[in-house]
Amino acid sequence: MVTRKPPGQTSGSIRDSDESAEIVYDRPMEIFLDTASISEIVRWKQQRIIDGITTNPSILFQAGYHDLESAARELARVMDGLPVSVEVTTDDPEEMVRQGREYARWAPNIVVKIPVLNTTGEPCFAVIARLQGEGIRVNCTAILSFGQAMLAAKAGATYLSVFAGRMGDEGNDPFPIVESLRQWLDRWQSPAKVLVGSIRQPLDVQKAACAGAHVVTIPPALLAKLADHRYSRATAAEFLENAKKSEAAASKALAGTRG
Repeated sequence: MVTRKPPGQTSGSIRDSDESAEIVYDRPMEIFLDTASISEIVRWKQQRIIDGITTNPSILFQAGYHDLESAARELARVMDGLPVSVEVTTDDPEEMVRQGREYARWAPNIVVKIPVLNTTGEPCFAVIARLQGEGIRVNCTAILSFGQAMLAAKAGATYLSVFAGRMGDEGNDPFPIVESLRQWLDRWQSPAKVLVGSIRQPLDVQKAACAGAHVVTIPPALLAKLADHRYSRATAAEFLENAKKSEAAASKALAGTRG
């Protein structure tokens, strides 16, 4: 459990009404991989750091999938019980419900992605509530404001996908919103999780983590950058080279004593 005290703010488990109340983080941040590439999923799953994956129709198409069901089933199998988000492919609320039910039957670890609004601007909260009422987990996607996230949480969404990069494109700083949202969820003991997506650079991951995001979904290329540092590589090379020199010197000294 990690605690901290931001000046003038309260959050987490509510202890009292004092402004110095602690934010209590009793759930570690999860990392999802934003991809449908089996090779990338296997690579990072073997590193024991990913907790799920997110997809959308564009990601599936880029990975060479053309049949949604076969793609979802394969990804769900590879993830071995960890959550796999699969997005509906319709604008009609009734069809969203039908598709969501169908997706959930493909594998128990599939999470249905529902947009916060359809293309006509109609809210999809009733869809979320109906699926959640049937025990189907929902990832409410394309969230770009605190208000949208709050309403999606009220409707019963499991994940609230905040598009940080797109918020930044409009000149807004998404991370104070992420922090406020996390505080609101904790204050009212909501089970919904803030999922920060649309990550554009490694620093976004750091900011999301510090803002209290429950989950950050990261494209494989950015996850590789997050793990890498040229000085780490240089340091490892230096240590390895010195180890080899030490071994060579020890072997030479041993040979000298035998001679």
